[in-house]
Amino acid sequence: MRKSAYIGIGSNLGDKLNNCLKAVGFIDTTPGLSVEAQSDFYRTRPVLVEGQGWYVNAVISISTEMSAHDLLRRLLAIEAVMGRERKRKWDARTIDLDILLFGSERIDEEGLTVPHSLMHLRRFVLVPMAQLAPDLIHPALGKTMYRLNEDLPEDDQTVIRMGRIDGAF
Repeated sequence: MRKSAYIGIGSNLGDKLNNCLKAVGFIDTTPGLSVEAQSDFYRTRPVLVEGQGWYVNAVISISTEMSAHDLLRRLLAIEAVMGRERKRKWDARTIDLDILLFGSERIDEEGLTVPHSLMHLRRFVLVPMAQLAPDLIHPALGKTMYRLNEDLPEDDQTVIRMGRIDGAF
């Protein structure tokens, strides 16, 4: 049975926009995965870290036949192919792919938490989520993406719309 999932995409090393576009392409060409929709791209200030370059972020919705665990393994493999090195939490990265939502499932296991445990606190996630699926309800919080975004204080989480990029899904 196919499920709908939302994936957060971000990069703050190298050609950030191209890294994000390349990741979307890898996801869309993976057997069992299909990109259904994509938000605009946004330039975003790093959160809770100093001395890093700004990010390019977006969110995609996908349709998948995979389990959440298999999807996570595939996303980690794409990150590795694209040169992501995991040394310390919140280090700069060529690509970051996070499962934000997986249907309406709630998963809390070592290595996999869905809905993503910080998504409701991150403007760089909520702005593209609210653009892509404003009426989608967060399975744990019971609020729409639009409402979560509206309720989040600015708190130096600058998000600047880059817009739709040619060649994007």
